[in-house]
Amino acid sequence: MPQENLVSIVIPPEDVQAVLDAIAVINTKLKPYLIALSKEERKKLPKMGDRTIPFVEKVIEYATAQPEFVPPYMDIPELKNDFNAVTTLNQVYRPLNQIDSNLNDTLLLSGSEAYKAALQFYNYVKQAAKNNVPDAKVIFEELKKRFENQGPRSAPAPTPTPETGE
Repeated sequence: MPQENLVSIVIPPEDVQAVLDAIAVINTKLKPYLIALSKEERKKLPKMGDRTIPFVEKVIEYATAQPEFVPPYMDIPELKNDFNAVTTLNQVYRPLNQIDSNLNDTLLLSGSEAYKAALQFYNYVKQAAKNNVPDAKVIFEELKKRFENQGPRSAPAPTPTPETGE
């Protein structure tokens, strides 16, 4: 039974190169402005999402209009600078995030279709090897290495219940 083919993509090498060149330009242009954080550093930071942006905008407006409420340790020009960075970086991030999402989906679907087809071939060769079809055993022996050391999957142990104590 043929499998449904939901994706069939052939990207010309010149298009791939053009995209790689564009990525290199993006990387070169943004590199001086980007920062890398560890997972631990990311966890510790308060996050500013779409709902927080209007809050920060209002704080900037109020702090500018009524500076008597600004704590002496607060740097309003730096707050504005940081907020402007968020606005600017979001202009770049959002379209790149859409591309990333679509790339991930396309990669997942393409990989899934290729793997399903490969498994179909593998299972067909496996059956042919069991039936002693010439050359099938050699192919099967090579391909089965992918599944070695996986062993059968065992079911998880039942969780004890208070009623039975088991």
